[in-house]
Amino acid sequence: MSKLWHIFRLMMQGERTSLLRGLALSALVLIMGASLLGLSGWFIVAASAAGLIGTGAVFDVFRPSAMVRFLAITRTATRYGERVLTHDATLRALAKLRVTLLAALSTRSHDRLIRLRGAQALNRIVADVDALDGVPLRLFLPLIAGGATQVLALAVLSWLVDWRVAVAIFGIFTLGGLGVVFWGGRRARVPSRRAESAAQAFRARFIDLVTTREDLTLYGQLPDQLAACRDAETRRQTAATTTDLSERQAGAALMVVSALAAASALWIGGTLAAAGEITPARAAIGFFTALALMETVAPLRRAVAEIGRMIGAARRVTAQTEMPDLPDALPWPQGPQSLTFSSVTFARGTARPVLSDFNLSVAAGEWVALKGPSGVGKSTVLLLAAGALRPVSGKVSLNDQSVTDFLPGATTLVGQRASLIQGTIAENLRLAAPEATDAALWAALAATALDKVVAGKGGLDARLGPRGAGLSGGETRRLVLARAILRQPSVLLLDEPTEGLDTATSDRVLAGIRAALPEAAVLIAAHRAEEQGAADRILSL
Repeated sequence: MSKLWHIFRLMMQGERTSLLRGLALSALVLIMGASLLGLSGWFIVAASAAGLIGTGAVFDVFRPSAMVRFLAITRTATRYGERVLTHDATLRALAKLRVTLLAALSTRSHDRLIRLRGAQALNRIVADVDALDGVPLRLFLPLIAGGATQVLALAVLSWLVDWRVAVAIFGIFTLGGLGVVFWGGRRARVPSRRAESAAQAFRARFIDLVTTREDLTLYGQLPDQLAACRDAETRRQTAATTTDLSERQAGAALMVVSALAAASALWIGGTLAAAGEITPARAAIGFFTALALMETVAPLRRAVAEIGRMIGAARRVTAQTEMPDLPDALPWPQGPQSLTFSSVTFARGTARPVLSDFNLSVAAGEWVALKGPSGVGKSTVLLLAAGALRPVSGKVSLNDQSVTDFLPGATTLVGQRASLIQGTIAENLRLAAPEATDAALWAALAATALDKVVAGKGGLDARLGPRGAGLSGGETRRLVLARAILRQPSVLLLDEPTEGLDTATSDRVLAGIRAALPEAAVLIAAHRAEEQGAADRILSL
């Protein structure tokens, strides 16, 4: 439960006011429900008693009936307000939690990120965050509001009825309710967790089936993938059936608790009324209030069924959000910058160093091309310059300041894999410069020889499909380069920037980049002659 409490506190941080107001309204709804039924019971019995003894003509029926109507109407409005507040605040908190998880994911080392399957990680984040909506709505808010209502009922019933009735109701609901939660939670934890795991497996396998169906058909793996999807769904349904059974059993147990509390209140109250210690009308208050207090434990039925799913998600989310404190980073450097490698050595683990005592200086406005066979370390040099990798020894610096001292993004790296999002061309470009004007966007497109292509597709508002579908490989590459230009970087790192472009287009793109960024220090991992020819200096690795 400690992990669930950590998540609840995390969600409270940004939505404290709304959740506390929702909690207050939730408690008020429960109090008004108990008051409504208790008052109704007293009114019915007191009116009947007045009629039996012949005082019905003078019995005041107007004020109690008006109060009953007032409580009924106000309770409905309060319930509506409570649902709006708590659900809205929870949805906003979950949205912030997703951003927190993605931000934590982005701080992982480059070596871990390149082994990460983006779709699988996103699927896990979405599923885990969705599983946590029950933490405030079906667990802690109902528990806190229900507990507060039970304590208040204990005090009020002790005053209005008798302390023995009040203690019996409080004890049975408290001990019985908590007992059902722990008993039902233990029974439902494993199947609930298995149902969530199977659901995520089915989602991932089905997405793979849809997105790679051509390749699966070509290699004869389509039947196997279909079987894997069916297996995951079968496991989910089996676990869900067990979880549903546990939920129904917990609901039945809570009904038994409520019945015991009401029966105890009736028996004790009836005994006291028969002995003349209290009136029958006051005894009725205890009985009907006990019936109404069932509402304080009813929401826990869903929590019992989802407890395993929530605990598993809370553990994973907590592990990802508990990041070590990082030293304060410098803001991005301003103005022209020089990039310097000073005696840099880099190795992965105990393997032979990829770079050993490497030295290089790229002045502001200078273009340097790195050439050499695949695997020699060209991309590693760019990653070190971007601060994505840290050298074993030596220093990579911008104007004598280590690149790792700056906030991420001090240099701009365009890797071999171009990434676009579903949306308009303008939205893809403004990922780099949210405040950029349309004129700036067109200038960046012109620099990469893509302006006429974009105009032919409908302009900046032309929509791209998932992962930028709608552009060819070369067009995608140029759009990513245009996005890099919009950042106006002082240091630009390019990994085979003209891959997939013909010679004439490559020359236009490289010339456009130089014209758009005349003071930038540019380091290129170059295979092609056009890229090497655009450089002021070539370094062989």
